[in-house]
Amino acid sequence: MTSAGAAPDGGTDPDDGIVPDDGVPDDGVGREARIDRWLVGKARDGDLGAYEELIRRHRDRIYRIALRITGDPADADDVTQEVVIQLWTALSGFVGSSAFTTWLYRVVVNRSLDHQRRTRRLTGDEPGDDDLLPVAAPERSVLAAAELRAGLEAIARLPESQRVPFVLCQIEGLGYAQAAAITKVSEATVRGRLARARATLLAEMRSWSA
Repeated sequence: MTSAGAAPDGGTDPDDGIVPDDGVPDDGVGREARIDRWLVGKARDGDLGAYEELIRRHRDRIYRIALRITGDPADADDVTQEVVIQLWTALSGFVGSSAFTTWLYRVVVNRSLDHQRRTRRLTGDEPGDDDLLPVAAPERSVLAAAELRAGLEAIARLPESQRVPFVLCQIEGLGYAQAAAITKVSEATVRGRLARARATLLAEMRSWSA
């Protein structure tokens, strides 16, 4: 007889009806949060399969945030690897008072900023024309890639206080309340920093819309 919380074959399969009903509405978002909580609990108990599933579910998000914060694909790869390794031990610090994704965003943002500071201290470099995504062909793609590269560079040049809320709200689509919880500032502060980031980027990117 299969015990509660285990897949029939003994593996970790959160989509097989094994996630307990905790009153969260099964509206997609609620179910995803419930699955995350279940996987975190299993991973904290030493279930490597649950940890691997948790990483599989969020690895693309980790890389995407790291890329927008650092502005460099190689740095984003490094940050992603660091976060994947760190999470195995850092999960013990997740107390469940917020959604796992809120906690994860905070870990990725902090790790990305630390990595960028460390890299710039060692090299003294700022993001350059060749530091981001390669330009593709044919000609239309060259222009599109150039615009994308310029956009990433502009984001990477924003002050940290503006860059983080911009990435979280404008790119990741988070609400002000969740961004405030991640950055540990008020919603009003998030709104103000986001407004300044938008104004800065609009000024920098105006040449592309001319």
